[in-house]
Amino acid sequence: MTPNAKVGPSSVGFDEVWSVERVKSLGVMTNVETAAQILGIGRTVAYRLAKDGDFPVQVLRIGHSYRVPVLRLLELLGAESERPE
Repeated sequence: MTPNAKVGPSSVGFDEVWSVERVKSLGVMTNVETAAQILGIGRTVAYRLAKDGDFPVQVLRIGHSYRVPVLRLLELLGAESERPE
């Protein structure tokens, strides 16, 4: 993964609404914290769900990190036909 990959925590506050366009702008993958914000799940619960394999969308374990495919988030939001750019 390159240093410029878009997987860090977002600058959007927890109570802000995520649009489909904003989700698409994340790129191909995002982290669990950002995915949790999009889904309205708290950070601690999100990591517990990811660890237990119960997160609402697919989560990939890469080393010590969890990554969430943005396409899976878009599918859950009903925007799966709109691929990320």
